[in-house]
Amino acid sequence: VQLQASGGGLVQAGGSLRLSCAASGRTFSRYTMAWFRQAPGHEREFVAAIRRGSGSTSYGDSVKGRVTISRDNAKSTGYLQMNSLKPEDTAVYYCAASGTDIASSVNNRWAYAFWGQGTLVTVSS
Repeated sequence: VQLQASGGGLVQAGGSLRLSCAASGRTFSRYTMAWFRQAPGHEREFVAAIRRGSGSTSYGDSVKGRVTISRDNAKSTGYLQMNSLKPEDTAVYYCAASGTDIASSVNNRWAYAFWGQGTLVTVSS
């Protein structure tokens, strides 16, 4: 599956953004989808995941309560709605997908075989 992330940009602290991840090539509903982010000088960090089948979600501690992950299988697109953005949310955001059973490892970057190119989110103070 090929992934294309979009929706990043410059936003003031307290603002909102919605990122999109368009998938092509395979049946999107068969994949668990996730978002990770990486700030300069930092490791890639888990943001959120939505599992294939059940659609259950998981969130990283640093974003819990401020972001919502969702998917539209008919459109082969995943989304990350981010609210109450903070300067420390500034990073390149990557979408990822896995076609295997990773239900217990959704926060592990190495569980994902497919990655989008990233979209930059900059939050100004």
